Amino acid sequence: MAFEIWLAFAIASAVLVAIPGPTVVLVVSCALGSGKRSALYTVPGVALGDLVAMVISLAGAGAVLAASATAFTVLKVVGALYLIWMGWGLLKAKPTSIDATPMPGKRLFRDSFLVTVLNPKGIVFFIAFVPQFIDTTAPLLPQTTLLVATFVALGGLNAALWALAAGTMRDRLAGPRAQRVIARTGGVFLILAGLVTALTRRVA
Repeated sequence: MAFEIWLAFAIASAVLVAIPGPTVVLVVSCALGSGKRSALYTVPGVALGDLVAMVISLAGAGAVLAASATAFTVLKVVGALYLIWMGWGLLKAKPTSIDATPMPGKRLFRDSFLVTVLNPKGIVFFIAFVPQFIDTTAPLLPQTTLLVATFVALGGLNAALWALAAGTMRDRLAGPRAQRVIARTGGVFLILAGLVTALTRRVA
């Protein structure tokens, strides 16, 4: 693969992952609720979610989702309900101080993985986006491996930066009242992200 083609893919991918979506909303909510150290557990979850979604897409499932309204809708609804469920949990959470026990790392990893991998628009997007940078005259496996690794790395880096930024802001808001506002705000945004996901239309 020519360097300029890879660079174009990397730049395009960096722009895409930086655009706030359900995954970014989740990472920020976790950072605000549990602190930046705990929120960093979402980074491998996001990276693994992107990896699985890209592999599924390149294996052909993205084409199935693009062609089947039923399959797309089922995955979309599952992802949306999961986001709404997590948002509702934050809305019901009791206010805590900044020194309270943070959410378990395994749970943060699980939630970030599921939100990332259950985004049907992302799966469909991968199968439409990645092939544009493939040289059909060269071996396929080395190219797809490089592109997948690049996207996963950028997705993980983006999640880490959001987690650190939001976690730093949380550290400055130590009181229970501020923590309650943060939790409620995060819950509202997760629910909104779920509703937006539910309203996502299938790619024509």
